Amino acid sequence: MRILLITTGLLTGGAERQVVDLATAWQAAGHAVHIISLTGTASQFPIPEGVEVTFLHLRKQPLALLRALSAARAVVRQWQPDVVHSHMFHANLFARLLRLTSPGASTVPLFCTAHSVHEGGWLRMMAYRLTDPACTLTTHVSAEGRARMVQSDAAPAERVVVVPNGIDTTRFAPDPASRTRLRAALGMPDTTRVLLHAGRLVPEKAQDTLLEAFAQVHAAHPATHLLVAGDGPLRAVLAQQITAAGLDDAVTLLGNRDDIPALMQAADLFVLSSRVEGMPLVVAEALASELPVVATDVSGIRLLVRDPERIVPPGEAAALATAIQRALDAPRSPDARVAIVESFGIAAIAESWLTLYQQCGAYDAQQSDACSGD
Repeated sequence: MRILLITTGLLTGGAERQVVDLATAWQAAGHAVHIISLTGTASQFPIPEGVEVTFLHLRKQPLALLRALSAARAVVRQWQPDVVHSHMFHANLFARLLRLTSPGASTVPLFCTAHSVHEGGWLRMMAYRLTDPACTLTTHVSAEGRARMVQSDAAPAERVVVVPNGIDTTRFAPDPASRTRLRAALGMPDTTRVLLHAGRLVPEKAQDTLLEAFAQVHAAHPATHLLVAGDGPLRAVLAQQITAAGLDDAVTLLGNRDDIPALMQAADLFVLSSRVEGMPLVVAEALASELPVVATDVSGIRLLVRDPERIVPPGEAAALATAIQRALDAPRSPDARVAIVESFGIAAIAESWLTLYQQCGAYDAQQSDACSGD
């Protein structure tokens, strides 16, 4: 099968990681894959040999959009995909416009995947609704996100299905040697309990709440250290919060890292503090690493974290601190990894996509039960 993936970008993010992981799985299985990125000039994630990438350098200007559509039409015409699959809001709209304006793309099945439970306000929902007939099927990574899209009239219920994200579980297998090496490199003795958070430093991830909670934890348990992997516009604000709380020696802002699997081995607990998520892959990655997790009750979490005592309401620092202190003494669970591999391993998710493509490819999605969201 020839699969054309269209993504908003290929920089930091769970959705971007998912695009690359799917491309990698399909290419390894013998399928041809081409990725179109609307923005950027490079990928933060390693692209496997044999997967072609086209960067469109799209900007928010009418002429730039026309040029990008022309370039994408050329890819479709020359590459002749069997299916087109877009990811994230801007790429979804772009792919629909491409299908509407390109004779070569109009007959190719188009799947549009939304990754956030909050895809945007009413204008975005209207854009989704008006362009819905241009796609074969819309999918969402979580049941909560699908329900919100249906409630906001972004798409009819029968034309939205849930397909969760997957992870490359081989990258997140337990590795005691990696734990020893990285803790030594970070200067973390065995007696220090290390908490890890990974994500962009943006309001949605609520690292300010995490720091509030950690201040309470550290006051009760001084032999604790928080590592924050990721970068973003709030870095300076968070650094000021750390200094004001007297936590300069207990919190490290690591910036962007390419060794998240090793960091998960080095840590004793992973903490997700988000206010909003679609399907937080980083939590699945932690569980695959047999790393205990405490998380806020956002979209997708209850599919991943089975212990309700480790799920707290978003924005409640005291509840988060209590859950962290309770979880710090919990052992790593191999059962959590087994469940993640079976349900969210990238191989299983990639195969489920191929099945859906085959079910919907020969049918009009508005008339076929095979592509129904019910």
